[in-house]
Amino acid sequence: MKLTVIIPVYNAQDFINKAVESVIQFPEVQEVLLIDDGSKDDSLKICMEIAEKYAVVTAMQHPDKKNHGVSATRNLGMDLASQEFIAFLDADDYYLPNRFDAEREYFKNSKIDGVFGAIGVEFVTEAGKQKYLSVINDTGLTTVRHAAEGKAVFNGLIQIDPTFGTFFSLIATTLRKSAIEHPKLRLNEGMRMHEDKDFIIKLSYHCHLKSGFIDKAVAIRTGHENNTFSSVQNKSQAYYINQEKLYDSLYTWAKEQKIPDDITEMFKLKGICAFISQKQGLPKYVNYALKAVKHPKLLKTRYQYFALKNRL
Repeated sequence: MKLTVIIPVYNAQDFINKAVESVIQFPEVQEVLLIDDGSKDDSLKICMEIAEKYAVVTAMQHPDKKNHGVSATRNLGMDLASQEFIAFLDADDYYLPNRFDAEREYFKNSKIDGVFGAIGVEFVTEAGKQKYLSVINDTGLTTVRHAAEGKAVFNGLIQIDPTFGTFFSLIATTLRKSAIEHPKLRLNEGMRMHEDKDFIIKLSYHCHLKSGFIDKAVAIRTGHENNTFSSVQNKSQAYYINQEKLYDSLYTWAKEQKIPDDITEMFKLKGICAFISQKQGLPKYVNYALKAVKHPKLLKTRYQYFALKNRL
């Protein structure tokens, strides 16, 4: 198993060295792509120094040297990756020694396109901890609730199987590069939040994914006040705007891929619910009534809850 690890970098000067050291411990890692996304601190300088130190590390920027966001940066890495397998890491996070233990075994089976695991969290500042808890409200593992593979992963992520869980982290996911080329699967560069959830749902439909270690961490997310994932408060207007973008993206994809009608409609209705949840007072109920005329399934209890019980 030979790996490319893709590390987007943005204003992460205090963390990059630890991230890279955690990656190069693995003999399977043949390539590390450190891609600076227009950092304003000394991140690029540090990346260049690391690349000079380690032959497997390449430091680079976007061709125009500007900031394009994490999705575009990961996509650039996927386009450039030269190895058979791809893994991801954020510049302020790090791998644990067991990161690829499950992959070494499962990828012996050629039908397995991807393996995912659990991540933990480590707080480096008290402000970061409080910010994290205000959004995540849990210091445990980011993981799913039970093992699954193949279409069962997709059914779990979209809650056809409500016992599975709705998310696993990209930094604990390893993919065959060939699996994301036919069809070409990339992150939605128009999304600045939930882009990873959007991507893993699409991956789970097109690829044969298998759960690895889901009851113990294989990587650690670092909690600090500048984390992007904790920058939007739950049940805020910004939260519901991002939820709407997520389900609009999934709905558009589902139509293009001719996903079964019931699933495509579910994405549509969840997007409408997120739109309604952005409203307050009378406009919320007026919008709900107008949308329900056109989409009567919004009157079902679960959609009523999403649309009306979610309050700013």
